[in-house]
Amino acid sequence: MNLPRCLFGSSSLGEIAIVVGGSDKNGNVLQSAELYNSEVGTWQTLPDMNFPRKLCSGFFMDGKFYVIGGMSSHIDCLTCGEEYNIETRSWRRIENMYPGRDEVNNSWSVVKRLPVRADSSYSWGLAFKACGNSLLVIGARGHGGHDDGVIVLHSWNPEEGNRDGQEWNVLDVKARTDAFVYNCAVMGC
Repeated sequence: MNLPRCLFGSSSLGEIAIVVGGSDKNGNVLQSAELYNSEVGTWQTLPDMNFPRKLCSGFFMDGKFYVIGGMSSHIDCLTCGEEYNIETRSWRRIENMYPGRDEVNNSWSVVKRLPVRADSSYSWGLAFKACGNSLLVIGARGHGGHDDGVIVLHSWNPEEGNRDGQEWNVLDVKARTDAFVYNCAVMGC
């Protein structure tokens, strides 16, 4: 990256990934954004978001990049989202995205319970990625109030049977050295 950061939002689409916000090495909350092109191996600086954000989530939908949630400071939570248009190289603020609305029904709906708890300290840094028709979830696994020291990669495909009855598939389990999932990127799904 051009600007080192942690606690950022990110997502990938084909050969590109966008990384936004986060904190720098001094703990400052960033509003900068970068695009990585895996085919040429280069980072490009994008226009700044409207707000600094850390602990936010990023995703692509309909060819645009969205960032939701996060904090603009160490105490201020954001309820607005932002949309980045790659063609016009511009950001658009979207009010009231958290709790948010989907594109068609203007509402959120629960489609599947997560395999790990997002509100648990044992799931700090929980990461998501759409891959084909499946949702990938990467998070620390903890049971009974303690951390068992592994990161688990789960997948779930909503097209495979009953949403409520189908379980998450465990794709991989990896021992880790600390209790934090910093972030992840999956390219070329």
